[in-house]
Amino acid sequence: MTQQKIKVAIVGLGFGAEFIPIYQKHPNAIMYAICQRNEDKLNEIGDAFGIEKRYTDYAELLKDSEVDAIHINTPIQSHAEQSLAALRAGKHVACTVPMATTVEECRQIVEAVKETGKTYMMMETVIYSREFLFVKEMYEKGELGKLQFIRASHQQEMAGWPGYWEGLPPMHYATHCVGPVLALPKAQAEYVSCFGSGRIDENLISKYGSPFAIESCHIKLKDSDLSAEVTRSLFNTARQYRESFDVYGSKKSFEWTLVEHEDNVIHTGETPEKVKTPDYAHLLPQEIQSFTQQGVYDSGDNQHLSFIQGSGHGGSHPHLVHEFLTALVENREPYPNAQQSANITCVGILAHESAMKGGEIIPLPDFTLA
Repeated sequence: MTQQKIKVAIVGLGFGAEFIPIYQKHPNAIMYAICQRNEDKLNEIGDAFGIEKRYTDYAELLKDSEVDAIHINTPIQSHAEQSLAALRAGKHVACTVPMATTVEECRQIVEAVKETGKTYMMMETVIYSREFLFVKEMYEKGELGKLQFIRASHQQEMAGWPGYWEGLPPMHYATHCVGPVLALPKAQAEYVSCFGSGRIDENLISKYGSPFAIESCHIKLKDSDLSAEVTRSLFNTARQYRESFDVYGSKKSFEWTLVEHEDNVIHTGETPEKVKTPDYAHLLPQEIQSFTQQGVYDSGDNQHLSFIQGSGHGGSHPHLVHEFLTALVENREPYPNAQQSANITCVGILAHESAMKGGEIIPLPDFTLA
């Protein structure tokens, strides 16, 4: 690999702290700066990881000419504004999901990437999880045969999360289930139709005007005979945390386990077999391979909610960092790039709009024209 070093700044140090040691050890990164509004938290993290450059003001960070790339891990309502500001300040951007909260914000980010020539990548964990990499390898080897159908679900109880999550429309945070159904066939969504079902507590409904306990969406893939289905719930639905996908092929099919930590199932014809999903650390530089199995939030007294529920995100974090950095040093597009991230994100935004309109078919914007 090239020895080029990218100077990275991380913004938001809750979930964001997980990525600090990965950048510190990656051969193409310099973990240059951190940014957090709470100065006590900023100094706590800075001291723990030995990072000297610290900012409480995001605007001041963007003025730092030493920074090549910004990794954004702030609350979702800040993603679009902060991504746009970073791109316009001449910085590459990696941003946790979702890309934005409106179709227009997604369009603005795509346009900003084209205007600035900078790179944008949405850091979608599921499409770099060991489960996805396992199925992707099977597909690329021809073991699945022709893809016939893909479905995914993300069911989660958000009680106890920060207040802005309360009453959030389920599909407004759908990238974890939309991502894999589009990433495996490397497809774009063409249009969606979604139904809402059930009803959440009345005190939650008023916050976003969204009544549904569950939203389920069908996605038509562009220039393909494939369609996909995704299901999402956030409140008042009894279910163990589930962040899953199933892939049906003409030769073999993959089904996610119904109970977390149990084995997944591969069907060959009509014959099922439980399988152990291998780790894919071998795809990474040796310096960061250990992070597929352990990271900052491992000890019992140091647990982030996304880890308690998300089972470590399938070992995806070092793969995400590696994809972002290698895309920069190789001067290529990452996956997902800005247009792909916009398509993934807008599936969820427009799916909720469809559900509020009784399942009306809604086309996805063509971001290639943005």
